Amino acid sequence: MLSALLMKIVIYSAPPLVFLHTKPLFLRPISSVPLISLTNSLGLYPQTDLSPATLTKSTASNGESYVVSYLIDSCGLSPEIAISASEKINFKTPERPDSVLNLLSTHGFTKTQISKLMGKRPHLLLANPEKTILPKLKFFQALGVSRRDLARILSGAPTILERSLEKQIIPSYNFLKSVLRSDKKVVSAMKRTAWVFSVHYTRFLVPNLAILREFDVPESSIGLLLAHHPEALMQKHEQFKKIVNMVKEMGFEPSKSTFVLAVHAISGKGNNSIWDRCYESYGKWGWSKDEILSAFKKQPHCMVLSETKITRVMDFLVNTMGWRSKDITRYPAIMLFSLEKRIVPRCLVYQVLSSKGLLTKDLSLSTILTPREECFLERFVIRYEKEVPQLMKTYQGKVDILEL
Repeated sequence: MLSALLMKIVIYSAPPLVFLHTKPLFLRPISSVPLISLTNSLGLYPQTDLSPATLTKSTASNGESYVVSYLIDSCGLSPEIAISASEKINFKTPERPDSVLNLLSTHGFTKTQISKLMGKRPHLLLANPEKTILPKLKFFQALGVSRRDLARILSGAPTILERSLEKQIIPSYNFLKSVLRSDKKVVSAMKRTAWVFSVHYTRFLVPNLAILREFDVPESSIGLLLAHHPEALMQKHEQFKKIVNMVKEMGFEPSKSTFVLAVHAISGKGNNSIWDRCYESYGKWGWSKDEILSAFKKQPHCMVLSETKITRVMDFLVNTMGWRSKDITRYPAIMLFSLEKRIVPRCLVYQVLSSKGLLTKDLSLSTILTPREECFLERFVIRYEKEVPQLMKTYQGKVDILEL
């Protein structure tokens, strides 16, 4: 069959053909590419198809195909992302990538998190898992980062796994610890933004903390900002300096914690956008410009809430409970409380006690909503258990107010 085919040469203009002998020839592939794949639609062997460049390209294509298949089957990447990622890495056997995936799986990474991580940093599949990845996982776990939190953080910010443990991660930890004084707070900062470890501390943290100290901001406030809102500090120095000056000009006192909270509230494009939406939302409830700014000075974070959050809380307090919208401007911290877990349960207790005549005078929003849990229970629930035996269950949401 083969000899008959080789004896029937058809002249084909493009590309040129290799004219073979009339006697049978036995051809051996010079690469791992099957010989049949080198034929054209006529079953012939065009000259260009036998060139070393073409054979190399075909072999490389097969290699890329293997990587793409691995990324899809083993890492869970979509075909589109897998093809893109395959341009950044190359491997022919699964041993090294498998060892990396096994390490991540045994340290709490879910399939979804592994897919997310490898989609962003596919070259980590070629890292030495025992020397490059494992020491970093152990380091953060020793600080108190749970496996669950660590998998979440690293899958979202895999850049940390690319950083040197000795040259960046450990020095960054030492700096953070020198400011925050506890591993628990260092972990808190890391949970807020992985940038505190993925970006060298001398780039943003050192110069920006220096600015706060120039304004005589207390170390306790600096620690508050770094532990709970470190993203505010992870910005260009000139921009951060501009924000700090702006907050000072707005009348905030550097010695109070509200100063650093205000710095956070107006830092970044995201918070600036949220500020504008909050301003509009409060305006819809009748707050004037001066009242909004007054509320901001009392509790800066009242200006970093979602429109939905503002609407739900205001609607309940004004339309359900009957308080005036302007009363809330005096206690803006209330806007940060959970509607379901704090505001509604406490207001139900207030309604029950008022309906039974057990409260001799009207109480302010602050009196009902701002006390700590123990104080509220002692003053408004335990104190009236004899008069209203089901009051605790009402507070806990186990008894409807209409049943009392």
